[in-house]
Amino acid sequence: MYGPAEATIDCTVHRIHVTSTIQSIPIGSPLSNYRCMIMSEYLQSSATNQEGELCVGGAGVFAGYLGRDDLTAKVLVEIDGDLFYRTGDLVTMDNNGLLHYQGRKDHQIKLHGQRIELGEIERCLLNIISISACVVMKWNDDYLVAYVQSSSHINEEKLREHCQSHLPPHMIPSFFVILDKLPLNLNGKIDRKLLPPPDLSSSSHTHDNNVPRTTLEQQLQDIFSQAIHIESPDVEVPFGQLGGTSLSAIHALTLIRQQVSNKVQTGLLFTNSSIRQLAQAIEPILALEELQETASEVNEIHGTDVQRT
Repeated sequence: MYGPAEATIDCTVHRIHVTSTIQSIPIGSPLSNYRCMIMSEYLQSSATNQEGELCVGGAGVFAGYLGRDDLTAKVLVEIDGDLFYRTGDLVTMDNNGLLHYQGRKDHQIKLHGQRIELGEIERCLLNIISISACVVMKWNDDYLVAYVQSSSHINEEKLREHCQSHLPPHMIPSFFVILDKLPLNLNGKIDRKLLPPPDLSSSSHTHDNNVPRTTLEQQLQDIFSQAIHIESPDVEVPFGQLGGTSLSAIHALTLIRQQVSNKVQTGLLFTNSSIRQLAQAIEPILALEELQETASEVNEIHGTDVQRT
C-alpha cells in the first residue's frame, strides 16, 4: 500500500504474488474512493509511461496544515472541480494502469541543462558495501556533492571510479565528502542543513598531476577558463563537472577554432570531455596541419626554382 499522511496514509494498493519473478513492484492503482492524476511541471495531464508528479484526490485528502496557509496553498490544487494533494512523488503509469514510483520531485534537479535524479546517484553509491548511508546535493548551483557515511578506509578516488563505471559523466559528483556519521535531525532523518561544505583545498582538483603538461594543454586551459569563468580549471576533470553548459561549450569551441585550429569539430569536444583528453585528440590535427603547411612551402620553393631555370 502507498500513500502520504496528507491523504490519510493509504490511497493506492497492489497485490503482490509471492511466486512472481517481477523485479520492479508498482505502487498499484487507486483505492475505490480516491483519484490519482499524473501531472507535468505545467500541471498538464501526463501520458502513459510519461513521468510526472502524482496528485491524489478523494475522500481522504486533508484540509490543510494548521496555521500554515502558505504551505497549504502550495500543495493543494483544484483539478476538474475536485481538490487534489500534490504529493511531490514522481511516478509513471504503465499500459495496465499501474503506477510506478520513480523518485522525489524535490530531489530531482537541473544541472547544466541536464535533469538529474539525485536518488539514482545515491543508490549507485549505496551499492558499495562499506557505505551505510549517502546523500547527494547540488552545491553552489554548479556542482554535485556526495556525502557518504563509511566506517572503513574508502577514499575519493575509489568512489569516483565506481561512479564512472555506473553513471553517465554529467551525474558523477564533483566532490565526495566522507564522514563517520551523517548528521540527523530529531526525527532521525539526515539533516541536510548540517552537512559541511566541500573542502576545495583537499579535493583531487588541486593535485599537481592535474596541471597542464604541454603548451597545448595550457592554451586549452586558458580557453576553458574564459568559457566557464573558472581560474585554472583542472585539466583532468570533465567539462560538465567543471560547471560547463551547452552555451559555454559553444564559446569554448569558438575560441579553440580561433586560437588553436579551425578544423576542430563539435563532436571532438564532447567525446573528449576533459582538457587533457581534448589536447590529445587535437595534437594529430595540428601535426597534420604542420605537414600540409611544410609540403605547401616545399611546393612553392620548387615552383620558384622551375621558373628560374
